[in-house]
Amino acid sequence: MLRLLGILFTVLLAIVTAVLVWPQFFDLERTYPFAQIVAARGVVLGGFLVVAAIALLLLLARPLRGFAASVLIVALLGAGATGVVGLSRGFGANTLPAETEASLRVLTWNTAGEAVTAEEIAGQILDQGADIVALPETTEAVGEQIAVMLREQGHPMWVHHVQFRPDVVDGPKSWQTTVLVSPDLGEYSVIASSQDGSSNTGSVPSAVLMPVTGEGPTVVAVHAVAPREEEMDQWRSDLQWIADQCPAGDFILAGDFNATVDHMAHLGVDGGDMGNCRDAASRTGNGFSGTWPSSLPALLSAPIDHVMASADWTPTGSVVLEDAGGSDHRALVVQLEPAPGR
Repeated sequence: MLRLLGILFTVLLAIVTAVLVWPQFFDLERTYPFAQIVAARGVVLGGFLVVAAIALLLLLARPLRGFAASVLIVALLGAGATGVVGLSRGFGANTLPAETEASLRVLTWNTAGEAVTAEEIAGQILDQGADIVALPETTEAVGEQIAVMLREQGHPMWVHHVQFRPDVVDGPKSWQTTVLVSPDLGEYSVIASSQDGSSNTGSVPSAVLMPVTGEGPTVVAVHAVAPREEEMDQWRSDLQWIADQCPAGDFILAGDFNATVDHMAHLGVDGGDMGNCRDAASRTGNGFSGTWPSSLPALLSAPIDHVMASADWTPTGSVVLEDAGGSDHRALVVQLEPAPGR
């Protein structure tokens, strides 16, 4: 009887391991609770190693050696497969290449409302030489303060803003998203459907910016709702909306996606991760570096903040900034170069 229970447990462990390693194979990557578990692959990897260590100890008990050996093999396979995924996406690069005349730097940072000061945000923008900045949960007033500071430092930027329920006095900062764009990219404006919410993410706002002259990339500052159990339907809808914002053409998405590239399986087109857009961090050695929560080391947190670009752009480097400045999110900076032949 005990032998049968051991076999059943090992089979169940093998199934769970397969789902945690690659949930998209089973179409479970956006299903509760697998979506939440796979978000932090570093924790999953650690879990497999803990199970392997316990199995090693159980090998010392002669009656349990067969069971323990089976569990050990499954746990090591799970850890190895998760490690391979990590290697393919990158465990962390901490430098950007030198800027070129054609390069574009994009910074995204969910600032958790007023947790990060305007001075800190402006300082990072200057230090990183950002041309496009997506700031979910940042108010328009803070965005304007940042722009004034940047102008005084010779780095002017235009401020754009979207807010849900502006009629609510002192509403949640998560109802606001601010975007800064360098005037070197030309004049931009937020499209009407972003402003009135007729086409937008559902609970927290994203902003779609179009170049007024028709030249330059369309910029989408993203904020999807978090995948809490009661918000799963809205979360899935938000991710589909975001994917729809990157059809064929010149597009850049940046912001708090509240999703990792695992959750984006089956939402990409022609080699993209979200529509035609490709995740920059996972293509430049930072796909395993988490941005939330900032209280945990990067390798144990979830990489849910992204910069993505269509095939018009080639990502050449990325950095996850260690100093979160009081926010629960780390900032991500990506350098893009025009694709060959563009």
